[in-house]
Amino acid sequence: MADENRQDGGGGPKDGDGIRTFPFPVDLSLLGVGMQVGPMGAGRTWHAHAPLHRVHRIDFHVVMLFTGGPVRHMVDFAEYEATAGDLLWIRPGQVHRFSPDSEYRGTVLTMQPGFLPRATVEATGLYRYDLPPLLRPDAARLAGLTASLDQLRREYEDATTLPLSLHTAVLRHTLSAFLLRLAHLAVSSAQQARQGQAPGDSTFTLFREAVERDFATNHSVSAYADALGYSRRTLVRAVRAATGQTPKGFIDKRVVLEAKRLLAHTDMPIGRVGAAVGFPDAANFSKFFQQHTDQTPAAFRAELR
Repeated sequence: MADENRQDGGGGPKDGDGIRTFPFPVDLSLLGVGMQVGPMGAGRTWHAHAPLHRVHRIDFHVVMLFTGGPVRHMVDFAEYEATAGDLLWIRPGQVHRFSPDSEYRGTVLTMQPGFLPRATVEATGLYRYDLPPLLRPDAARLAGLTASLDQLRREYEDATTLPLSLHTAVLRHTLSAFLLRLAHLAVSSAQQARQGQAPGDSTFTLFREAVERDFATNHSVSAYADALGYSRRTLVRAVRAATGQTPKGFIDKRVVLEAKRLLAHTDMPIGRVGAAVGFPDAANFSKFFQQHTDQTPAAFRAELR
């Protein structure tokens, strides 16, 4: 992470929805490779204008392995409390905030999208937004993850032994080994929490990806089933097995999350927020939002301001 007093020439870019998103600081990575790994510490941030205690997005992956705690951290409006031996995995685009009252101790890994080949991205589930950010490995898995992360850090800091091309290749392989362990932990944890999940169910995977792509314009379960070539019944079974929810509940949850993001972190009028998540009529959006949150959009926004 960058030192807080570093001047990087601006306040950070914004998405079209107005939420500030900070890019991976390639210039701060050793030899400019697409990852960083090192100790967490006070007074550190991604960029000079991205104080960690303020809500923001990043366009890269962050994995924190804690050696102390407790630490409270907000990810997409859910508060997580981590302690020694826990990991927190934050994915690109997730809205999050560090707690100013918590002392972050341990090792932090950041990784730029595109640093790993597509096959590894798919094998490690880098974009499984349905998996929980907070992971609590048992002693054996923690030992394996810690050893793997320590090896990655040694390879990252050894910037002189190998030519840059080989150094980068070694980093990719070592990072892949760590992420495969982490992904296995994430999927196993989710399976334990959701009895009856079908591991690797491609039906749910395709549905999840389609919702992430189209939730702002498509709220229809039948439309997703038709587009994916499944019967509605097949889709219902797959989503229930993977998440315990109905397909409609899964879609609505994603819509509500995006609406919360926009209400909390932009000044967009409520009518425009509704339109951005698929409700051209402001009254229909307010009714939908209140059904799912027990608050009007205006009340939700006011509570956070």
